[in-house]
Amino acid sequence: MLSETTLKTNDVALNAIEDASDLILGYLKQIGVEYVFGVPGGAIEPLYNALAREERCDGIQSIVARHETGAAFMADGYASLTGKLGVCCTTTGPGATNLITGVASAYENKIPMLAITAQTSLKNFGKRALQESSCTGVNTVGMFEFCTRYNSLVSDVSQLERKLIAAITTAFRYPQGPVHLSIPMDILRAPVKNNYLKYKINSLLDLPRLLDKGKVKQLHSRLKDAKKIVFVLGRRCVDAVDLILMLATHLDADVVTTLGGKGFVSPYHSQYRGVFGAAGHKSAHSSLMSPSVDLVVLVGSNIGEWASNGGDHKALLNHRLVHVDSDVENFSRSPMAALHVGGDIELVFEHILKDGFEIESQRLTEKNLNSPSVQANAVSRSLKKLFPFIETLPEQPEREFELDGENKYLDDSIPIKPQRLMRELARQFPLNTLFLADSGNSMLWAAHYLHPLDRRMGSSRAPRCGVVRSSPEFASMGWGIGAAVGTALGDRNLPVVCITGDGSMLMSGQELTVAIAEELTVIFVVLNDSTLGMVKHGQALGGAERIGAELPVIDFATMAKSMGAQAYKIYSPQDMLDLDIDAICSTAGPTLLDVYIDPDEAPPMGARVKVLGGD
Repeated sequence: MLSETTLKTNDVALNAIEDASDLILGYLKQIGVEYVFGVPGGAIEPLYNALAREERCDGIQSIVARHETGAAFMADGYASLTGKLGVCCTTTGPGATNLITGVASAYENKIPMLAITAQTSLKNFGKRALQESSCTGVNTVGMFEFCTRYNSLVSDVSQLERKLIAAITTAFRYPQGPVHLSIPMDILRAPVKNNYLKYKINSLLDLPRLLDKGKVKQLHSRLKDAKKIVFVLGRRCVDAVDLILMLATHLDADVVTTLGGKGFVSPYHSQYRGVFGAAGHKSAHSSLMSPSVDLVVLVGSNIGEWASNGGDHKALLNHRLVHVDSDVENFSRSPMAALHVGGDIELVFEHILKDGFEIESQRLTEKNLNSPSVQANAVSRSLKKLFPFIETLPEQPEREFELDGENKYLDDSIPIKPQRLMRELARQFPLNTLFLADSGNSMLWAAHYLHPLDRRMGSSRAPRCGVVRSSPEFASMGWGIGAAVGTALGDRNLPVVCITGDGSMLMSGQELTVAIAEELTVIFVVLNDSTLGMVKHGQALGGAERIGAELPVIDFATMAKSMGAQAYKIYSPQDMLDLDIDAICSTAGPTLLDVYIDPDEAPPMGARVKVLGGD
């Protein structure tokens, strides 16, 4: 559901609507959209003409990506942070096909996004016009069919308004996801009959909050009767995290997260046991495997490979499971669950707390939950439980969920260990930093070793997307680079750290120049080991042939400086400690950290290798 702030409408006179493109932007502005991400071209020129008129009136701004896939990733990051519609656009032909990867990623991540692609003029359909992509050419509408929730060609200007409204509302309806409109150039510049918007569509986006009271009552009964409970939190539980943590504390239940839910719970919460799934923690797995556990409540997860630990039936997918989700589509992957509770997740747990458990009212207030004294005491108790030798709360507390053998989390070796890098990133950057972990080894290292120093016990102070975000579903390389730009545009006051690999940087590193142009505080941390790390280590661990993983030695710091960004080379832990992070985070523009990591250090990817091996 969109926030109240998002839904507010500015009832001032709109810019004069000259053509269909102005009409599109008028409705986007009505629902609070601030940016359109894209790459211009001949067929989509009318929309960019309208954007130029908008910019002169301080309206919607055009953000020009360097590649169309990057534009979709940017729209993804913007939508995830703000809760608003992410909008991207491209010209016809290759512009549209380049966009597909980013749209497919949003489809798997269930991000509300509007993709607008152009077509050659209708009169030129079937004439082999330059970059024609109609049904008689390279059929881009057909291509988008399988990665969108709504997909349509606008073949007459009279269709535009109703199809645009249908697309926007579909993007926010469960299951959320991207929608696509393909609009010929002559329709984009066609005059419209009315120079005003006929409808206010905000009310259509204020979706009803659904609740199955019968199922909630059954859940309440199971929670009351259970002897030991584990809550497993996925990405869609963001609005309910505070309520779930209060309930977990009251019931003395363990809390683990999937990788998608990692950024919503403070790693210092007394009930938290770490990440379950790929690159997860033994503490989380042990919690679920405990013989004393008789109820597992999975909340807001699609139960994909990463979230389910490759379909782990012993730990998660068994008769103890209760699956709570706003997206009932996900229930098809948990048929073994004892109970499925569909509906608004926040509303489910509001009812559980209100009607079923006597938790003193002062603990239900956000003010008390987030007071410094409550947080400090909870953190102190948590640390003492894990490390009994801690007598006082240190300024920068340590908590590492899995210390097997040599503790490389504290290793001073050169080149720097990725484990140590994750530790320093979490400790040195400000509390309001948002971390995005790109696909590949970056995501694995972050899942296991990145624990941002955060004394927040609930999620009230965190943004919608959490303090750590990744894209484990479609897992597109370079997603984090574009998404970091969109995230930073969503809130320019927050430093954004993108942890990415050298392979992803070579694919999508040109989007760094967008952060330069927009003066965004994005810190790109490049894990530089001259290899496609996930490929290299996956081949080694899985016994496959060693082939295709090597990359050339690249000086990314020099590359970034040549583009106009500031950059630093990092070889050792001391190099990290010597950085002036405050200065970096107050710079109006991006910084690149070219981190030369130990190339022989294998990430925690055993679960992934097991799946690839067919087990």
